[in-house]
Amino acid sequence: MKYKLSSFTKSYLLRRAVRPWSFRAIAAIAGLLLFASLCSAQSAAAPAEPAPQSPLQATPLIDTAKEIVNDMVAGQFAKVEARYNAQMAAALPPGKVAAAWNNLIEHVGAFLSIDQTRVDQAGAQQIVTVVCKFERADLDARVAFDPDGKLAGLFFRPHEQPFAPWIAPAYAHPSSFTEYPLPLVNGKYGLPGTLTIPHGDGPFPVIVLVHGSGPHDQDETIGPNKPFKDLAWGIASHGIAVYRYTKRTAKYGTQISDDPASLTVDDEVIRDAQAAVALVAKQPKIDSSRVFLLGHSLGGYLAPRIASHDAQIRGLILLAAPTEPIEKLAVDQLKYIASLSGIPSAQAEKEIQMAEDSAKQIESPLLRQGDTVNFLGTNSPASYWLDLRGYHPETIAATLAIPILVLQGDRDYQVPAADFNAWKSALANKKDATIQSFPGLNHMLVSGTAPSSPEEYHKPGHVDEAVITAIVRWIPTIPGKPSSPSTSQSK
Repeated sequence: MKYKLSSFTKSYLLRRAVRPWSFRAIAAIAGLLLFASLCSAQSAAAPAEPAPQSPLQATPLIDTAKEIVNDMVAGQFAKVEARYNAQMAAALPPGKVAAAWNNLIEHVGAFLSIDQTRVDQAGAQQIVTVVCKFERADLDARVAFDPDGKLAGLFFRPHEQPFAPWIAPAYAHPSSFTEYPLPLVNGKYGLPGTLTIPHGDGPFPVIVLVHGSGPHDQDETIGPNKPFKDLAWGIASHGIAVYRYTKRTAKYGTQISDDPASLTVDDEVIRDAQAAVALVAKQPKIDSSRVFLLGHSLGGYLAPRIASHDAQIRGLILLAAPTEPIEKLAVDQLKYIASLSGIPSAQAEKEIQMAEDSAKQIESPLLRQGDTVNFLGTNSPASYWLDLRGYHPETIAATLAIPILVLQGDRDYQVPAADFNAWKSALANKKDATIQSFPGLNHMLVSGTAPSSPEEYHKPGHVDEAVITAIVRWIPTIPGKPSSPSTSQSK
């Protein structure tokens, strides 16, 4: 059986990527996961890049996509399933699309009409976006076709108007640094990457950025926001290099592992992060004895594990990093989102109960390798959860012989104060640990005043300058490691 990483990891509500998965926008409509079972492999994971299509190319695909939507409206789900390619058929058993469609209708009301369409390119796939009007929301149906014209992906997300272009934050000074492409190649996986390096001869310390969950691009784009680009430009303006790269799930979808039934965070995050550390350490003008790892959200959660197996890493920066297990945070976040509207609806209560049932399954002593876990209505391999069982990042962090900087916003509903306090407690006796909370910052470290909500991530903002300042003041306090064959500088 093939497992859809994009589906079940999406359910981990910690900083999921809005652009390709749009969980937060979905949560803004209903406060819960709606369409995971419609998501497929690469189409759900890879953000489409617009590409011009001739009328002869686009029109047949648009007509087919409209037919697929109309077949679902008419309840002709067998016709939709007959269009699946082999991967889609393996991922979605008969009846799954019908169940997902019915669940969608419960939340957004009856289908009204098709508004507009467009065709984009995502790797070898062409994706038709069909804007659909429902009683209570406008949704984008994303219909992906493989090169043979077979249905390779089908999912819905809230309709989004084009966002305004990203504008550099005031604290960034582009005249003080240069950016150049630096692809990350890890075995058969090649990922786009960018090194942002200050002007001058160096050698410069460097920070490798590790994403939260979701198929992120190298900027960790969320709606109109690009927190990793903010970090790269802001930090490089102060004489520190930054490396960021596209996450493997964004480019390869479900094809991130040779054995999906044994999938773990090693495939999703860890191996590429370690490869990125090794890559930047070899670059000209980089001080290979001062390579730091910055993890945001899930990246911060896994950063201690990454560093525990990588002596090249000189220090850790943890931004909005949880300590609680994924399944428990999912429950907490669903409860929080439901509370924003006052008394939770019956549907919200149902979804909370589903999350609690998922947590029980994940934590059951009967769970075994090869089992399938139902996480918030979406199947995932037990290997993913078993690998994280008993993992306590704060405990591992306390044993590391490297400095650690923990930064957290106090308006972060996705990583609550209890997790921040767990870091403080675990690192209380670690002399080279620095822990700081910032008033008014949310999970993206963006400033605000009202209670944080999913809708907030669609408002343009920047990582707060106070966070940049904390990082660029901390880095110079960390000396390089003594030279060795494995940490020698490459000039």
